[in-house]
Amino acid sequence: MSGTGRREDEVRRMLEGPHPQVPADLAARAAERGGRLLRRRRARRRLWVLALVAAVTAFTVWALAVRPWEEPPAETTPVESW
Repeated sequence: MSGTGRREDEVRRMLEGPHPQVPADLAARAAERGGRLLRRRRARRRLWVLALVAAVTAFTVWALAVRPWEEPPAETTPVESW
C-alpha cells in the first residue's frame, strides 16, 4: 500500500471515530478573540498612519525652513578688478 493510501485510511478512521465534545461557549470566545484582534490591528494601522503623517509634516516644515534646494549664500563677496 502506498503512503498516500495509508494516510487516507488513517484520516477516514479518525473521522469515523467518536467526536470530542466542543465547549458550549467556543463560538462566543472565538468571536470575542477575533474582535480583539481586529481592534488591535486597526489601532496599529492608525498608529502607523499617524506616525507617517507626523514624519511627512516634520520633513515639510524642515524643508521650508532650511530650503535645501537653494544655493547657500557666498562666504565672501566677489572683488571687481579694474
